Amino acid sequence: MATYESIIKITGAVGDLVFYDLNGKNVVRKKSGFNKTAFKKNPSYEKVRQNSSEFGHCSKTGKAIRNSLNVYIKTAGDPLLYQKFAKLMTEVKDLDMTSERGKRTVENGLKTEEGQKLLREFQFGGIKKTADRIRIENQTLHLKHSSLMYKMIILTIKLDSEHCNTEYAEEILPLDKQQEIVFQQHFSEKSVLLYFAALQNEDNEITHMGFV
Repeated sequence: MATYESIIKITGAVGDLVFYDLNGKNVVRKKSGFNKTAFKKNPSYEKVRQNSSEFGHCSKTGKAIRNSLNVYIKTAGDPLLYQKFAKLMTEVKDLDMTSERGKRTVENGLKTEEGQKLLREFQFGGIKKTADRIRIENQTLHLKHSSLMYKMIILTIKLDSEHCNTEYAEEILPLDKQQEIVFQQHFSEKSVLLYFAALQNEDNEITHMGFV
């Protein structure tokens, strides 16, 4: 980009140059070499197209999951959480070894042990992770140090990766020094289900939260 001085003011394209006004200055630049048609069809752009497709999928899927957790995400108070969660979705998608490049999904990544581990290890702001205190097995919550907790909120999230949306159900479970709690099954076992839990103290403050 360069500025120019001329008696005649030029606006628009002339050959490979584009003239326009920018903050009161006459500016000229070369036309971009990007071509939409070439991007869609040229084999040399194949890897770029694949990355673009997967990035869009991760972005939409991450947004759907975050929307299910909107109330809790606000509690986390982390202005960079969007970027961190987007990175998490990409890392999980990369674990999909069953789909061809360009069509890998978060859902398939979450079907792996590594994908589930990444999800459990994700921390929402400065709030401690729930996975450090809870594990789930056969619709049963197994708790550690339950005497330090007052109430638990658990969300069962059904992920539809193909359409990049979710359904979820929320339960509030009072805790009374119990070590095991059976919770409801809201969706088919064949679905890809995510479990998110938030632990509250007697003042209804969230002390721990995250995927379990």
